[in-house]
Amino acid sequence: MSESPSDLIDEIEYNFGGRLTSDFPSQILMDITEVCNLACTHCPHPTFKKSEHYSARYLDPVLNAKMIDEVRQHGQGQTQYIRYASNGEPLIHPHAYDMIEDAVNRSGVYVTLTTNGTIMNEKRTKKLLLAGVHMIDISIDAFNPETYAKIRVNGDLGVTRENVRRLISWVRESRAKTKVVVSFVEQPENAHEAVDFERYWKEEGADYVIIRRLHSCSGAVQELADMRRKDQSKIKRRPCLYPWERVVINAKGDLSFCPSDWVHGSKVADYLNTSIYKEWQGEFYHQLRRAHLTNDYQNHGFCGNCPDWESTRWPSQGRSYADMVEEFIEEENL
Repeated sequence: MSESPSDLIDEIEYNFGGRLTSDFPSQILMDITEVCNLACTHCPHPTFKKSEHYSARYLDPVLNAKMIDEVRQHGQGQTQYIRYASNGEPLIHPHAYDMIEDAVNRSGVYVTLTTNGTIMNEKRTKKLLLAGVHMIDISIDAFNPETYAKIRVNGDLGVTRENVRRLISWVRESRAKTKVVVSFVEQPENAHEAVDFERYWKEEGADYVIIRRLHSCSGAVQELADMRRKDQSKIKRRPCLYPWERVVINAKGDLSFCPSDWVHGSKVADYLNTSIYKEWQGEFYHQLRRAHLTNDYQNHGFCGNCPDWESTRWPSQGRSYADMVEEFIEEENL
């Protein structure tokens, strides 16, 4: 397909620069397990668990070590942080604590964990703090127990809240540098609690409280995806940030480009047989970025069907999660 000037989106605005580097991704997302102990209503996991794509996988620790070696070699001054998150609950992985500790000790970059906070083992969590894990982000999504029970099905706010309060206490007692963040995905069931949630956790000593926007998980939440597409029908699409910002290594062992992929539609390659460094500068990513810049997704159907591009914020378009992490890094380096 030929590209005329009118076809191309402004490549100056949507390109590498600042924390976005062409040599190596600024974010590495480690999606280390598909298994989860909750069934949250805004999350595709309950449906995913019944689908052909689910196999209760755990990432092979060998691939975690490979990633750390790559970041150590190529990510210094390029990679802003490694984030352990998941299409499940990361701490369910039988080697999660050791894998995260290894990243802290060897990668040379900022390391974060995103968890639902329900199973934070005291001995192992203290071990992470002693290792120097830089940030722990706990997804809670409710202020009242009744709301939590409705949204975070199978969870108990009393247990989670006490776990987080205890974590904050451990950080203070040990004088660890670990930042404790709590987050809240705003949705119809909990929007009325957002102010109380933020006030409560600030008073409890959380280093940051995030109020997140609800998104469709790349179209996996069908009703929300349809609503978004309708709202976007008269808006000119712009490139999604992710192909310029991050890679994902999922529990299957795929190197992928989207953190909210529940159907293995964003696979780049089998990570065992390639490298982040090679793929980030390779033809696949080049063509993916070109598709976003030309708004031509005929060879990239996963992206073409996703309505969540509007939720990704480029560095020039307002505050994002990466800005919060950047501020924590700067504070640590003072």
